[in-house]
Amino acid sequence: MNFEVVTHVMAPPERVFDISLDVDVHSASMAGSAEEAVDGVTAGGMRLGDTVTWRARHFGLHWRMTSTISAYDRPAYFVDEQVSGPFERWYHVHRFHGDDHGGTVMSDIVEFTAPLGPLGRAAELLVLRHYMPRLIHMRNQYVKRVAESAP
Repeated sequence: MNFEVVTHVMAPPERVFDISLDVDVHSASMAGSAEEAVDGVTAGGMRLGDTVTWRARHFGLHWRMTSTISAYDRPAYFVDEQVSGPFERWYHVHRFHGDDHGGTVMSDIVEFTAPLGPLGRAAELLVLRHYMPRLIHMRNQYVKRVAESAP
């Protein structure tokens, strides 16, 4: 399953890029699912090759997911992808383009596959195709608030 979430931020791409790679900002943006970094980079910014293991609660269940920053070109884009965790596949491209007003167009392009074959495909269609874009949108709104606040 694939989806894209586009967010306009009134801050320069470099600021939005750095904030998007900050583990502490991510944890705060996901407070509703009690998401926290428990291994790898557990605070501050991430760079190419860094890994982080997240522990979170979604659908009343506790999950662990380890992801790595597999591509990185500041401030244009970075990619995080699952190394181990709940998905059969998780690949998330973060793109940052400056606009004509000093702001940034932030695009999140996510490709994921749920585990468990046909049962996973049903979960994608019935639940995840709505849940995952909402989760990314919620995270992006938090990133936007942080980026648009005074440094």
